[in-house]
Amino acid sequence: MTVFGCRTCDATLTVPVSRVALPAHAEQSYGNAQGSLAPALEPGTFAVNPLPSGSPWRRWDDCEPGEAEALGWYAPRFSISAGPAGQVLLTPGDVRGAVIDLALVDDAACCGLGGGEPNLVCETCGTPVGRRVDDCGLPQAVWLDPLTTRTTEDGPGPHPVREWAGLLGQESGIPPCDPDGGWHPMWEAAAGSALAHLLAASGGDPVMIDDHRVAGILRPTLDRLVGPPGTGREGTLVLAGPGLPDPAGDFALIPEHPQTGEPWPVAPPVKPVPLAWEVWRHLAVHRDPKPVGRSVLIPPEALPARLPHRFEPDGRVFLRVLARRPEVRQPRLRAVYARGRPYDYSFCGF
Repeated sequence: MTVFGCRTCDATLTVPVSRVALPAHAEQSYGNAQGSLAPALEPGTFAVNPLPSGSPWRRWDDCEPGEAEALGWYAPRFSISAGPAGQVLLTPGDVRGAVIDLALVDDAACCGLGGGEPNLVCETCGTPVGRRVDDCGLPQAVWLDPLTTRTTEDGPGPHPVREWAGLLGQESGIPPCDPDGGWHPMWEAAAGSALAHLLAASGGDPVMIDDHRVAGILRPTLDRLVGPPGTGREGTLVLAGPGLPDPAGDFALIPEHPQTGEPWPVAPPVKPVPLAWEVWRHLAVHRDPKPVGRSVLIPPEALPARLPHRFEPDGRVFLRVLARRPEVRQPRLRAVYARGRPYDYSFCGF
């Protein structure tokens, strides 16, 4: 288990937590949702962002040649982070000994704490140690600053890293619909990330998708971005991973290990397309129950509510992931990226 503390006074700032992979929806912005989203992580866990994040921010037009690429960006953004790499994501309930300093709370948020700047301070010494986020449409989160916090305890915890063979029976998937009957935000984020990786792997060529479940979440948007199969050179995307046959396609939609973030290995020339474990497992394992014949008619009001709209991958996540892939510099992918309106984050339509 790992415990984080203040780098200035060594005060303890968290309960013991176990490391997991940084999820695709960690910094998702889900429109103007009613209130904040659920935390991106389970209680008792933490994740590390290996890339620069948080303030200070650099406007794209102000960056020197090569500066943006050094920070991991390969396509224009309005602004990019020049903050420290290694910020630590936690659920708010796992934080101890840190309080919100109202003098540090920014005014740019809507209904809560936007977390654009550090607003949490060590209760013992007053050092700014992180950002608390709970604004509408954002996941509830605390991000610890690696420059002012450090690991004070680090040892094996009660949840050792599981082998792939044991994950299918122990780590369940997440259904695509939330309890309110809409699409689950995590599915939209995971699909947006996978779609960006697929375009980078295919170079923007049309792709055949044999699995109808995978096609249901990727096919409509993919066709609008690069055209349907049969309009040029095309490859095949197949579902691959633990418990499934070796992939017999050009691209393999594979799971990321929920604890380490490592992708399921595939042998060249197959190109991997990573997908969040929770979504991959549902696609690979879940089967809808077959309908049972009834002799009594069911009134319409007793049937489950229909989903309000077709599934759409998260456009903001798609653009962010694609902008971090070097392949986005290819003319065809740059044109796709440009159509996503990367300068207007209030709308990222496909």
